[in-house]
Parts: sequence; C-alpha cells; structure tokens
Amino acid sequence: MKLCFLRHGEADWPNWTKPDDERPLTQRGRKEMKRVAKFLELLKFVPDGILTSPLPRASQTAEIVGKRLGIELQTEPALAHGFNIERLRRLLAKRNAECVMIVGHEPEFSEVIGELTGGKIKISKAGMALLEINRNCTSGTLLWLFPPKFSKAIS
Repeated sequence: MKLCFLRHGEADWPNWTKPDDERPLTQRGRKEMKRVAKFLELLKFVPDGILTSPLPRASQTAEIVGKRLGIELQTEPALAHGFNIERLRRLLAKRNAECVMIVGHEPEFSEVIGELTGGKIKISKAGMALLEINRNCTSGTLLWLFPPKFSKAIS
C-alpha cells in the first residue's frame, strides 16, 4: 500500500501565549498549503482517505488538502504527540485502502519513516513523503519526498 506523510503547514506565532497544542496555521501557512494542495491535484494524487492529528495546525492543513482533492477527513488522536510505528500499525490495520494520507508532526513522522525504510530524512513544514509499505508496517520504500517549494513552481 502507499502511505503519504504530510507535515502541517507553518504555525509559528512569535508572541503565542496559549498552549502549543492550540497553535493554528499562520496566513502564510494557509497560503502555502493551498499551493501544496493544488500541486497534489496537478499530480493527480488522490489518496483513498486522509487521517489527521487533532491539533489545529494539522487539522487545518488536512482541511485545505481534503477540500481541494474532494476527500473526507478523519481525525485520529494517535497522530498527535507520541505517534510511532505501533500507532501506525493500529491505524492502518483498521483500513482496507490502497493509499492513505496522514497529516501530523515532526519529529515523529521522520522517525517512523526511518523505521520503515532504514533511511534518514526530515520533512519540512508543508512537506510530503510518499512510501510504499507492506501491510504489517515492517518495511517500506521511499518513493518521493517533496519540500513545499516544489509547489511554488506551479503558482
């Protein structure tokens, strides 16, 4: 199966005084995610479903992409803090999909990708990685890794 990891867009608020878990996307982050969603549409990349972390910056990212691609979202608390390979296995065991997009956070995404592929990567904000993985999530191959600047080429 294919598994797309999408890191949330920019959510850096220099004077943020509320809890970190409540940070929304910035205006720049929203604009960037709209470009990324358009890029995915041009690639004709349409996953069977989108699972998102409940944190606002991730769920807002997923909403932008889901709206552009016409895909419903499902909030998955397992994609918030502490996401790991075991949580991924439990999430995917419930699904009979050929391609799933998950929206969440670093450094967990890169750590899970490393466990699956044996490689070392870092997903930038609004960046994506696509893997081909086996159903029991014991191994995978990195098919592509896109930083958000790839989407600027189509703007």
